[in-house]
Amino acid sequence: MTAISSPLVARDEVTRPAAQNPSAGAPELCVIVPTFNECDNVAVLVERLDAVLGAVDWEVIFVDDDSPDGTAERVRALGARDRRVRCLRRIGRRGLSSACIEGVLSTSARFVAVIDGDLQHDESLLPSLLETLKRGGVDVAVASRHVGSGSSEGLSSERRKRLSLYGIRLAQRLLKAEIADPASGFFMLRRELFDDLVPRLSGVGTKILIDLLASSPQPLRVAELPYRFRPRHAGESKLDTFTGIEYMLLLAEKLSHRYFPHRLLLFGLVGATGVVLNLVVLRLLMLSGWVGFTAAEAIATVSAMVSNFFLNNSLTYRDCRLTGWQAIRGLLSFAALCSLGALTTIAVARDLYQFSGMWLLAGFLGAVIGALLNYALTSIFTWKRQT
Repeated sequence: MTAISSPLVARDEVTRPAAQNPSAGAPELCVIVPTFNECDNVAVLVERLDAVLGAVDWEVIFVDDDSPDGTAERVRALGARDRRVRCLRRIGRRGLSSACIEGVLSTSARFVAVIDGDLQHDESLLPSLLETLKRGGVDVAVASRHVGSGSSEGLSSERRKRLSLYGIRLAQRLLKAEIADPASGFFMLRRELFDDLVPRLSGVGTKILIDLLASSPQPLRVAELPYRFRPRHAGESKLDTFTGIEYMLLLAEKLSHRYFPHRLLLFGLVGATGVVLNLVVLRLLMLSGWVGFTAAEAIATVSAMVSNFFLNNSLTYRDCRLTGWQAIRGLLSFAALCSLGALTTIAVARDLYQFSGMWLLAGFLGAVIGALLNYALTSIFTWKRQT
């Protein structure tokens, strides 16, 4: 894919001098494009934005999660020829929603739009979204696949279409706003509204629009404009099983009003797999007769602890995953901190049992407190994240 040609830049200087003048102030519109391995799409998207936005004073920010295919380098090459094109390269962080949040926070534009970098969204709708917001009476203008002439035909399979519809129905039960396509990744809003909502955002997964709508204390006024979802232009889809898990965690976090953060929920699910693994390994060792109960329990506990660390490293803390020697350091830290949590569990359960005489309640509360302590300590000291 070739970069933007010099005639395009020259035409830009004539028709939109304000966008090229450093003293002209912030652009009216900023288009946020989260990317990962979209090297072959960025130049095409910039050319299309230039064609459809007409006299709008605009900029585009590609927020790239350190793509190994050279996406950031391609964007910077475009930016060297056209100052409306900017690159925000994130190191050690992943996630579409969090990328959109950082992108919006990096612009001073009055209006911000979010659009995918795979060219499946119809960029020609951007002027209509902008005009809808300018007319007033609307908080968010959404490009919708499920109103009027809209279509989701660009989804790669019937299974994808069914999953998309199921996800939309779940989100509609949660949201205060009336919207036909809450899972749309193509929308526009005023920057001032985003600034009001950003402290409440979760930044989980890929559905930033649901995060915005669910985070508002009052129902947002939504206008939906139909568009036809196109097939992917180049590259591969980022949808995987964990994307679906993140979506469910986002809904659960919003439903609980953030009393149960998505990391805590996922940490708990991983912990549950560790309990199952512990029991399976213990049972197998006892049946084998190779070792006694104490040794079998020790092996089972270590097995569960190692499994929990690597699952948490791959899933719960996917965006700050430890690799190489850092992973080994993290495993040792995780084991030490979880051992402290185990001691706390025993102490709390013992004291509660002595006070109440109810072994089941004592054991359950001790386990919950120990798990919360493990979550807090490992988040801060193993993965260096604040809970």
